[in-house]
Amino acid sequence: MTATVRSDSFLTLHYRINAVDGEEFLSTFDMSPATLQMGSGQLAENLESVLIGLPAHERFVFELEPAQAFGMHNERLVERIARAGLPADMELKANSVVEFTAPNGGTFAGFLRELDATHALFDFNHPMAGKTIRFEVEIIGIM
Repeated sequence: MTATVRSDSFLTLHYRINAVDGEEFLSTFDMSPATLQMGSGQLAENLESVLIGLPAHERFVFELEPAQAFGMHNERLVERIARAGLPADMELKANSVVEFTAPNGGTFAGFLRELDATHALFDFNHPMAGKTIRFEVEIIGIM
């Protein structure tokens, strides 16, 4: 009987995530394969769900609409913040990702879209939000 991916499987795999227009977001195919524990949050839950039931030693390609992938782009997650309200030691550079510390000690990231003398415009959506993606995966091993 061939092993298949379960919701608690430990996997070794290669994967690629890109927009259907070809913009590549992430790929492990040109480096060492990834190892991950299903259900641990290492891979987005929606992406994990398409892996359930797949066997090892095969390559699969899925096209996922925004709602199935990283969600729709939410304009409420785009915020203009006064520079005076940001930490003085925070490095601000347009078109870069800036990490913030939440009150509970966790961290989250925002993409700094625009920067002027008084304000910074941050986008807290996932970079692939609102995009139809192509998710390619080659499962090497299942434990």
